[in-house]
Amino acid sequence: MKAFVRVFISVAFIGFSACSTQQLPKDTTVAPIPEKKPVTSQNNKELDTSKKPPMTISKDGKTLNLVRVMDGGVCKDSQEGVKGTFLVYANAEDIERIKRAQGAKIFATFETKIQSLAETGLLDAINNTNLAANPFSLGADEAKENMVRDLNRNFRLAVANSIKKFEVDTSLAIDVDTYPPSLEFFQQGCQIQAEGN
Repeated sequence: MKAFVRVFISVAFIGFSACSTQQLPKDTTVAPIPEKKPVTSQNNKELDTSKKPPMTISKDGKTLNLVRVMDGGVCKDSQEGVKGTFLVYANAEDIERIKRAQGAKIFATFETKIQSLAETGLLDAINNTNLAANPFSLGADEAKENMVRDLNRNFRLAVANSIKKFEVDTSLAIDVDTYPPSLEFFQQGCQIQAEGN
Protein backbone atom coordinates (compact mmCIF):
# COMPACT_ATOMS: atom_id res chain seq x y z
CA MET A 1 0.00 0.00 0.00
CA LYS A 2 1.32 3.44 -0.88
CA ALA A 3 2.24 5.52 2.16
CA PHE A 4 1.72 8.88 0.47
CA VAL A 5 -1.62 9.57 -1.16
CA ARG A 6 -3.35 12.91 -1.51
CA VAL A 7 -6.68 13.27 -3.31
CA PHE A 8 -9.00 16.18 -3.82
CA ILE A 9 -12.05 16.78 -5.93
CA SER A 10 -13.75 20.16 -5.92
CA VAL A 11 -17.06 20.75 -7.61
CA ALA A 12 -18.17 23.69 -9.71
CA PHE A 13 -21.95 23.90 -9.58
CA ILE A 14 -23.80 24.16 -12.85
CA GLY A 15 -27.13 22.99 -11.53
CA PHE A 16 -28.39 19.44 -11.27
CA SER A 17 -31.89 20.75 -11.05
CA ALA A 18 -31.66 22.66 -14.34
CA CYS A 19 -31.04 21.45 -17.84
CA SER A 20 -27.44 22.19 -18.66
CA THR A 21 -27.80 23.62 -22.11
CA GLN A 22 -26.59 26.95 -20.71
CA GLN A 23 -22.98 28.10 -20.80
CA LEU A 24 -20.68 27.07 -17.96
CA PRO A 25 -20.66 29.77 -15.29
CA LYS A 26 -17.36 31.29 -14.26
CA ASP A 27 -16.71 30.07 -10.71
CA THR A 28 -13.78 31.60 -8.88
CA THR A 29 -13.57 28.63 -6.50
CA VAL A 30 -12.39 26.31 -9.25
CA ALA A 31 -8.81 26.52 -10.44
CA PRO A 32 -8.68 27.62 -14.10
CA ILE A 33 -7.49 25.16 -16.70
CA PRO A 34 -3.92 26.14 -17.53
CA GLU A 35 -3.35 27.54 -21.01
CA LYS A 36 -1.36 25.05 -23.07
CA LYS A 37 -0.34 24.89 -26.69
CA PRO A 38 -2.35 22.34 -28.70
CA VAL A 39 -0.56 19.11 -29.49
CA THR A 40 -0.15 18.91 -33.25
CA SER A 41 -0.28 15.13 -33.56
CA GLN A 42 -3.04 13.85 -35.82
CA ASN A 43 -3.28 10.67 -33.76
CA ASN A 44 -4.91 12.13 -30.66
CA LYS A 45 -7.54 14.78 -31.32
CA GLU A 46 -8.53 14.61 -27.62
CA LEU A 47 -5.60 16.86 -26.76
CA ASP A 48 -6.73 19.84 -28.83
CA THR A 49 -7.03 22.45 -26.07
CA SER A 50 -9.06 24.77 -28.30
CA LYS A 51 -12.04 22.40 -28.00
CA LYS A 52 -14.63 22.97 -25.32
CA PRO A 53 -16.08 19.94 -23.57
CA PRO A 54 -19.29 18.72 -25.21
CA MET A 55 -22.44 20.04 -23.54
CA THR A 56 -24.28 16.79 -24.33
CA ILE A 57 -23.29 13.18 -24.90
CA SER A 58 -25.25 10.07 -25.80
CA LYS A 59 -25.25 6.99 -23.57
CA ASP A 60 -27.43 3.90 -23.95
CA GLY A 61 -29.88 5.78 -26.17
CA LYS A 62 -30.25 8.70 -23.73
CA THR A 63 -28.95 12.24 -24.07
CA LEU A 64 -26.93 13.35 -21.07
CA ASN A 65 -26.25 17.03 -20.36
CA LEU A 66 -23.15 18.46 -18.72
CA VAL A 67 -24.25 19.21 -15.14
CA ARG A 68 -20.98 19.41 -13.18
CA VAL A 69 -17.35 20.30 -13.69
CA MET A 70 -14.98 18.95 -11.04
CA ASP A 71 -11.32 19.74 -10.55
CA GLY A 72 -9.33 17.00 -8.89
CA GLY A 73 -5.91 15.62 -8.33
CA VAL A 74 -4.03 12.79 -6.72
CA CYS A 75 -0.45 12.09 -5.72
CA LYS A 76 0.33 8.40 -5.71
CA ASP A 77 3.67 9.10 -4.03
CA SER A 78 5.81 12.15 -3.29
CA GLN A 79 6.99 12.36 -6.93
CA GLU A 80 4.17 11.32 -9.26
CA GLY A 81 0.59 12.46 -9.65
CA VAL A 82 -2.00 14.13 -11.85
CA LYS A 83 -4.54 16.91 -11.66
CA GLY A 84 -7.22 18.00 -14.07
CA THR A 85 -10.88 18.58 -14.79
CA PHE A 86 -13.58 15.93 -14.74
CA LEU A 87 -16.99 16.23 -16.36
CA VAL A 88 -20.29 14.91 -14.96
CA TYR A 89 -23.21 14.32 -17.31
CA ALA A 90 -26.80 13.46 -16.36
CA ASN A 91 -30.10 12.88 -18.13
CA ALA A 92 -32.39 15.94 -17.86
CA GLU A 93 -35.60 13.86 -17.99
CA ASP A 94 -34.36 11.72 -15.09
CA ILE A 95 -33.49 14.87 -13.13
CA GLU A 96 -36.97 16.30 -13.58
CA ARG A 97 -38.67 12.98 -12.71
CA ILE A 98 -36.58 12.54 -9.56
CA LYS A 99 -37.08 16.18 -8.55
CA ARG A 100 -40.87 15.76 -8.80
CA ALA A 101 -40.88 12.46 -6.90
CA GLN A 102 -38.25 13.10 -4.22
CA GLY A 103 -37.61 16.83 -4.15
CA ALA A 104 -34.54 18.79 -5.21
CA LYS A 105 -32.73 18.16 -1.90
CA ILE A 106 -31.98 14.57 -2.93
CA PHE A 107 -29.40 15.88 -5.42
CA ALA A 108 -27.07 16.91 -2.57
CA THR A 109 -26.80 13.20 -1.71
CA PHE A 110 -26.21 12.36 -5.37
CA GLU A 111 -23.43 14.98 -5.60
CA THR A 112 -21.64 13.42 -2.63
CA LYS A 113 -21.87 9.94 -4.17
CA ILE A 114 -20.59 11.17 -7.55
CA GLN A 115 -17.72 13.04 -5.93
CA SER A 116 -16.78 9.91 -3.98
CA LEU A 117 -16.84 7.63 -7.03
CA ALA A 118 -14.73 10.16 -8.97
CA GLU A 119 -12.15 10.34 -6.16
CA THR A 120 -11.92 6.55 -5.92
CA GLY A 121 -11.76 6.23 -9.70
CA LEU A 122 -8.99 8.81 -9.97
CA LEU A 123 -6.96 7.09 -7.26
CA ASP A 124 -7.35 3.70 -8.98
CA ALA A 125 -6.55 5.21 -12.37
CA ILE A 126 -3.36 6.93 -11.24
CA ASN A 127 -2.17 3.78 -9.47
CA ASN A 128 -2.62 1.88 -12.76
CA THR A 129 -1.02 4.52 -15.00
CA ASN A 130 2.71 4.57 -15.63
CA LEU A 131 3.93 8.14 -15.21
CA ALA A 132 7.62 7.37 -15.52
CA ALA A 133 9.44 9.05 -18.40
CA ASN A 134 9.28 6.82 -21.47
CA PRO A 135 12.71 6.63 -23.15
CA PHE A 136 11.07 5.44 -26.38
CA SER A 137 8.77 8.46 -26.81
CA LEU A 138 9.48 10.69 -29.78
CA GLY A 139 9.13 13.75 -27.59
CA ALA A 140 7.21 15.38 -24.75
CA ASP A 141 4.00 15.68 -26.80
CA GLU A 142 3.88 11.98 -27.62
CA ALA A 143 4.72 11.06 -24.02
CA LYS A 144 1.84 13.22 -22.75
CA GLU A 145 -0.56 11.81 -25.35
CA ASN A 146 0.25 8.31 -24.14
CA MET A 147 -0.20 9.22 -20.47
CA VAL A 148 -3.50 11.00 -21.19
CA ARG A 149 -4.77 8.01 -23.17
CA ASP A 150 -3.72 5.56 -20.44
CA LEU A 151 -5.12 7.62 -17.58
CA ASN A 152 -8.41 8.21 -19.40
CA ARG A 153 -8.80 4.49 -20.14
CA ASN A 154 -7.90 3.55 -16.56
CA PHE A 155 -10.31 6.15 -15.14
CA ARG A 156 -13.18 4.90 -17.32
CA LEU A 157 -12.49 1.32 -16.22
CA ALA A 158 -12.24 2.36 -12.57
CA VAL A 159 -15.59 4.21 -12.47
CA ALA A 160 -17.64 1.92 -14.73
CA ASN A 161 -19.05 -0.35 -12.01
CA SER A 162 -19.60 2.53 -9.59
CA ILE A 163 -21.57 4.43 -12.24
CA LYS A 164 -23.74 1.35 -12.92
CA LYS A 165 -24.42 0.92 -9.20
CA PHE A 166 -25.22 4.63 -8.84
CA GLU A 167 -27.69 4.44 -11.73
CA VAL A 168 -29.43 1.37 -10.24
CA ASP A 169 -29.60 2.95 -6.77
CA THR A 170 -30.82 6.38 -7.91
CA SER A 171 -32.52 5.79 -11.30
CA LEU A 172 -30.47 8.73 -12.63
CA ALA A 173 -28.45 8.08 -15.81
CA ILE A 174 -25.00 9.68 -15.48
CA ASP A 175 -21.51 9.55 -16.89
CA VAL A 176 -18.22 10.86 -15.49
CA ASP A 177 -15.21 11.46 -17.71
CA THR A 178 -11.87 13.22 -17.78
CA TYR A 179 -11.37 16.39 -19.80
CA PRO A 180 -8.10 15.38 -21.53
CA PRO A 181 -6.77 18.88 -22.40
CA SER A 182 -6.81 19.79 -18.69
CA LEU A 183 -4.70 16.90 -17.43
CA GLU A 184 -1.39 17.92 -15.90
CA PHE A 185 1.06 15.21 -14.86
CA PHE A 186 3.72 15.40 -12.15
CA GLN A 187 6.82 13.23 -12.43
CA GLN A 188 9.34 15.03 -10.20
CA GLY A 189 7.44 16.20 -7.17
CA CYS A 190 3.70 16.06 -6.60
CA GLN A 191 2.23 18.86 -4.49
CA ILE A 192 -1.54 18.85 -4.92
CA GLN A 193 -3.77 20.66 -2.48
CA ALA A 194 -7.48 21.30 -2.44
CA GLU A 195 -8.66 24.88 -2.84
CA GLY A 196 -8.33 26.78 0.40
CA ASN A 197 -5.68 24.44 1.90
